[in-house]
Amino acid sequence: MMARSRFVGEPPEEQIEVCPVTQAQDIISGKWKIVILWHLSTKTRRFNEIQRLLPNISKGILTRQLRELEEDQMVHREVYKEVPPKVEYSLTPLGQSFIPILDSMGEWSKKYLKSK
Repeated sequence: MMARSRFVGEPPEEQIEVCPVTQAQDIISGKWKIVILWHLSTKTRRFNEIQRLLPNISKGILTRQLRELEEDQMVHREVYKEVPPKVEYSLTPLGQSFIPILDSMGEWSKKYLKSK
């Protein structure tokens, strides 16, 4: 017989322990976020430049992914008051701290591809 949970439905919020890996996954989840972060790791870029680097992404999805990264404090959005409007995206210090992880992912991927 299976043990029954003391909670019906979800446990109270104060009793939910957030797994650090799950929290990281929440921040970088999204088909394009890791690639966006990688492109921003090399330099500050404008929206259209990012879109050109990712030809299969729609404008709406790119906007949403950038806004989520901004909300999670990984990306900084700088709006310049000029005509036409100019918007640039760059990594925040928190976003820059993710670069070693991106590098490690790249190294792992190279090893994985060689082993196939």
